[in-house]
Amino acid sequence: MTHDNDRVIQDLLKQAFPAVDRNLQRDLWPAMLRRIETPRVPLPWYDWAVMTTLAGWIAFYPGGVLQLLYHL
Repeated sequence: MTHDNDRVIQDLLKQAFPAVDRNLQRDLWPAMLRRIETPRVPLPWYDWAVMTTLAGWIAFYPGGVLQLLYHL
């Protein structure tokens, strides 16, 4: 490419992707503290049943790990 083509491409990229404002508009720490302090949603019983069944299956059939990864 020639130098002129490089300059044209740079100009087009600058038009397509405007400059980003690097300064934060607000402080993110209070929002993070609120998120940490919110109560967590407990897992339903059937999630625990699925995890227990999966752990038991892997304990009795270690080759099941590969089958599980294959199906994921």
